[in-house]
Amino acid sequence: MECCKNGCENGDAGHNGEHVVDTFKASDVIIQRAGSSGEKPDPSNLVFGTVFTDHILSIEWTAEHGWDKPVIKPFQNISLHPAASVLHYAVELFEGLKAYRGEDGKIRLFRPKLNMERMLRSTIRMCLPTFDPDELLQCILKLVDVDQDWVPNSTSASLYIRPAFIGTEKSLGVKKSSAALLYVILSPVGAYFKTGSFNPVSLWAEPKYVRAWKGGTGDCKTGGNYGTSFFAQNEAMALGCQQVLWLYGEDEKITEVGTMNLFIFWKNEDGEEELITPPLDGIILPGVVRQSILDLSRKWGEFKVSERYITMENLVEAVKEKRVKEMFGSGTACVVCPVGNILYKNENLHIPTMENGPKMATRFLNSLTDIHYGRVDSDWAVTMS
Repeated sequence: MECCKNGCENGDAGHNGEHVVDTFKASDVIIQRAGSSGEKPDPSNLVFGTVFTDHILSIEWTAEHGWDKPVIKPFQNISLHPAASVLHYAVELFEGLKAYRGEDGKIRLFRPKLNMERMLRSTIRMCLPTFDPDELLQCILKLVDVDQDWVPNSTSASLYIRPAFIGTEKSLGVKKSSAALLYVILSPVGAYFKTGSFNPVSLWAEPKYVRAWKGGTGDCKTGGNYGTSFFAQNEAMALGCQQVLWLYGEDEKITEVGTMNLFIFWKNEDGEEELITPPLDGIILPGVVRQSILDLSRKWGEFKVSERYITMENLVEAVKEKRVKEMFGSGTACVVCPVGNILYKNENLHIPTMENGPKMATRFLNSLTDIHYGRVDSDWAVTMS
């Protein structure tokens, strides 16, 4: 792997010929418990990502020595050199997954191996040192176990798990980082959107801004994909919309909605009921919920399921012909989020998602949350002992 030879391949050696540790091990985790625990918030009043638990998982890496032992320690600020590569060249990536407390009191994570595998792909793209994704998952499970009292006892809330990986080399050189920090923080969360957990959002479709492009990092979970979207997001909000419907190319292909993957349930040009989502072409983030919706749909076998392109012209035509039944976003933070309106070329396109139940969006939401909270047994759930 050309961009990841800085001490991250098996059998590599440090600058002094010393053995470089090629991955950390969950069995080596050092646990330093906090002296006291913070006050637990009311699950019904949680604002997304503003409250944090008592501990943080921290794992350091250098090109010379490889990975240090993982440490779970009291939650604290991170100290960085002003020249750290993350601060100047956005050498960083992150993940997002959740732990749920079921109605049986057990704590479950939903398909976490997919998050770990995606994080490894993002790591390679950002030229940071690789690791064993299974070992990282086991470290995260240890962290959740230490802070298990923070997992909300509510079926409308969860514990958000945020792994992050940053370059920390003390240099202004434009190159891959010779030092890095992988850390994980936890945050009890409720609904992602202020409108609530299952109220429709309005979108602004404007081709002058793009979220990602061919050959870029759209299929990786890097902060640069998000920070550069705020400008368009603010413009959308000024126009009375809540999210941006990201378009791409001269033909205005529909890609994602806000920070979510996008689905449309309609009658296609051939009169078939079809669930459609844009293909993974390097622009689209391969979402865990996206994959789960596709897997469920194909298992049900009740309608056509397609990963293919759809343009704004296709969508506008279908809306006017009343072929669009539902449109919704998907993601870890919101699970499933219905779309009600799209502002496009000063025209407000009404999407009849809510008028149609929303039968399909509700079915996906219920199927997934039943797994999250243990109402249905599934091998997608990792249950903590």
